Amino acid sequence: MSYTSISYLVFILLGCFIVYNIVPIKHRWKVLLTFSYLFYFINSGKYILFILFGSLTIYIGGLLINKIDDGYNMARKALPKENKKEYKALIGWQKKCICVCVVLVNVGILVFLKYSVFFGQVFTDILGLIHINIENPMYQRMMPLGISFYTLSAVSYIVDVYRGKYRASDSFGKVALFLAFFPHIVEGPIARFDLVADQMYEGHKFSYENMTMGLQLILWGFFKKIVIADRANMYVNQIFNNYSDYIGLPVVCGMLLYTLQLYAEFSGCMDIVRGSAQMFGIGLSENFNQPFISKTVSEFWRRWHMTLGSWFKDYVFYSVSLSKPFVKLSKKTREHMNAFFATFVPMSVAMFIVWFGTGIWHGASWKYVMYGLYYWAIMIIGLLTEPFFKKLYDKMHVDRQGKIYRLLQVVRTFLFVNVGMLMFRADDLTAFGHMFVSMFKGFTFADLTNGTLLGIKLDMADFAVLMAGALILFLVGLYKEKGHQIRAELASKNIVLRWAVYYVLLFSVIILGAYGKGYEVAGFIYAQF
Repeated sequence: MSYTSISYLVFILLGCFIVYNIVPIKHRWKVLLTFSYLFYFINSGKYILFILFGSLTIYIGGLLINKIDDGYNMARKALPKENKKEYKALIGWQKKCICVCVVLVNVGILVFLKYSVFFGQVFTDILGLIHINIENPMYQRMMPLGISFYTLSAVSYIVDVYRGKYRASDSFGKVALFLAFFPHIVEGPIARFDLVADQMYEGHKFSYENMTMGLQLILWGFFKKIVIADRANMYVNQIFNNYSDYIGLPVVCGMLLYTLQLYAEFSGCMDIVRGSAQMFGIGLSENFNQPFISKTVSEFWRRWHMTLGSWFKDYVFYSVSLSKPFVKLSKKTREHMNAFFATFVPMSVAMFIVWFGTGIWHGASWKYVMYGLYYWAIMIIGLLTEPFFKKLYDKMHVDRQGKIYRLLQVVRTFLFVNVGMLMFRADDLTAFGHMFVSMFKGFTFADLTNGTLLGIKLDMADFAVLMAGALILFLVGLYKEKGHQIRAELASKNIVLRWAVYYVLLFSVIILGAYGKGYEVAGFIYAQF
């Protein structure tokens, strides 16, 4: 059941909204939980047991940590001063054991279901190097809906409880709703318990403003998904599925249109899910913040899939950086290296782990591993060359704050990102290499006018819609970047102008939407992760 389907809009979203506003406020969280599990069961059937089990593990683990903390707080008052430090260390070890066990169980399930075939193939390939040939013992399994997303949320919950950020909840329903909430279960945004759980659990009165603002955001998401992304999907699929048949400009356009497709679709999905949540008075985290005006790859990833980036920063980068082996590494580099490399070496190691994890989180394939390490390499090269270029620009009197320099930075980052998108969409690394090289073969702008592009799934009208859609996304993003609250400003306009915009969006989706005869049904890309 897709977020753009009639069944979702009518039976899940509208049905839940009606029942939610009928029952007493104190029971409204139960309505959300019921519809969330109904949505999950419709999409995953018996695999609902996995998310139930995951919810149960973090709930019990959190309560055990609470119990240990409470026992320590009671006992420390009666302990002699000389025993307090030893007792505190024992308590810390017990809490760490619980946290590690819960994390290993949840991550272990994800690894087994998602990566067993990949690691099995790696194992058989290694044996093949020493002439031991066996079949891959693992086979592809059906994955529970949203497991890559809710596993990260589950880990964040138990780690935050262990770190003392907040106490574990005494309510299993609250924890279960936090993981399974139907708007964010498929593609995120990756939720944090302290940011959303109370909003989901406390119940909200009916708000006309929340309802209309939520519907406004849903409509904007539909426009991005159905008008732009699904139309671009036609051309993209043709190029990437038959990449050996194309060279030059058609491949370049395929790469650019995939970048447009993924952004319009993923950010459009986030608009739909955030709008759905807002109808119930629940605010989910933003996942995109005008990523294509970024001046560096690092900035791009602070603006793109923001909740994933912040998760890896908080639970991988900091965990690695503060671990005992890493502290020892940092100490050794300070003893034997200059100030620059004493900082650079430990940071590069921590970043390697983060980007390896980011890559493989997306999928069980070497191309996803290399996708993550591609961005790691760009960032590392940038850090290494920064001192050199700083001196060079100073000697050349380059104004690094000037508009031209910043524009060139944006263009450079855009090119890096598009190459990454090419790797991300290609079937495998071989296909990526072939397509990357083929972009430079037979490249000619004459393909724009000789009918070559128009013969690939889309006609002139489709390209016009895509260009107009891309321009609208760019202008809206630019306006937001200047500090404007577009949704609030639109809501404050007079009713004629406001509804004129709504009707233009609505009829754009109805008339220009890429559905029906001649178009392909396109699911959400990130739903597969």
